[in-house]
Amino acid sequence: MNETLSPAHATALDAADPIRHLRSQFLIPQHQGSDQTYFVGNSLGLQPRGAQAMVQEVMDQWARIAVEGHFTGPTQWLSYHRLVRDSLAGVVGALPHEVVAMNTLSVNLHLMMVSFYRPTSERPAILMEAGAFPTDRHAVEAQIRFHGFNPATDLIEVQPDEANGTISMQAIERAISEHGKRVALVLWPGVQYRSGQVFDLDAITRLARAQGANVGFDLAHSVGNVPLNLHDIAPDFAVWCHYKYLNAGPGAVAGAFVHERHSRDSTLPRFAGWWGHEQATRFQMAPEFVPELGAEGWQLSNPPVLGLAPLRASLALYDEAGMDALRTKSLKITGYLETMVRARLDHVLQIITPSDPERRGCQLSLRVAGGRAQGRSLFEYLQSVGVLGDWREPDVIRISPTPMYNRYSDVYRFVDEVETWAGV
Repeated sequence: MNETLSPAHATALDAADPIRHLRSQFLIPQHQGSDQTYFVGNSLGLQPRGAQAMVQEVMDQWARIAVEGHFTGPTQWLSYHRLVRDSLAGVVGALPHEVVAMNTLSVNLHLMMVSFYRPTSERPAILMEAGAFPTDRHAVEAQIRFHGFNPATDLIEVQPDEANGTISMQAIERAISEHGKRVALVLWPGVQYRSGQVFDLDAITRLARAQGANVGFDLAHSVGNVPLNLHDIAPDFAVWCHYKYLNAGPGAVAGAFVHERHSRDSTLPRFAGWWGHEQATRFQMAPEFVPELGAEGWQLSNPPVLGLAPLRASLALYDEAGMDALRTKSLKITGYLETMVRARLDHVLQIITPSDPERRGCQLSLRVAGGRAQGRSLFEYLQSVGVLGDWREPDVIRISPTPMYNRYSDVYRFVDEVETWAGV
């Protein structure tokens, strides 16, 4: 056997991994008395061991001092959302006042479109990728209709033009150039959820700007997965969730970015709420709305403190590791997965995620030879032996070796189990 394909090589890679200690900071689901081989951090991240203590801290404050918890101590609830602000800004490459943890992704997307989708009869359209995640598709259609326009003509979808259903930068450029004078907003993902393709957000922003369109990003599959530089790229807004790579728990509080050029613009239309009012005068209860500077000015209600607590625990690990180290391991472990699949499973699995490491994160999307029925058969077999990926219709298995807690030996086991299923 080629040494690089051996179990000993996987063991050696694990031993040499400089961030291998992070795995011990997570609770790994069990399967028949052993750690499950979990590749679903792109759907729901594992629970950080520190999360329970963070939640318990809030519970204890509530029990001991009740309402005074809003104003007492360094973790007071009045400004609890700011306990995650700086770390979150570091993960997405933003200034602290450009980010806020609030609401859920779909709510934040609607709130951002209130401000940054301002259609006119000459410029009514939103441009997005075909096959977008339903959150985005539904929200975009609803916003277009709300403004009195027609999604049949004013929702422009860029079709895949590459062999595996991915979208080239050339196709995006052509679409923005062709439709640009009609486009009010370009809404694009950082990572396409089904294919795992990473997009050049800087180039997309520049193309949209050149046509006079606003630009926003859905970074649900990007945040904590790939390096981001939102301040310098300078889209108008971005939204994301925290329950995937940010490990903040099911239905976790989401995040939003608003570029600082908008931070002092009180004339921007927005759906205002009490917690978006400037903190200094919020409790004067005046009728006039004075927005807090920065992204916090888009808040509606006081934050769910119990929901933010697990995010604090996860972000502490991101502070410890740093995105550079996580990306370095991501490139290496995903490359190892690709090498193993091509060397041992080329007759079984087709990789539809781009091979160029700069065009992907830690997710490889796979199709099984023989079609959907065979794909479901493999997926269910893997579940039965404690190897968990996830299924996306119509025929894709997503495997995401998350650098925070996945090992090279996990990848080796996945390949071994696929071979067993295939009867190799």
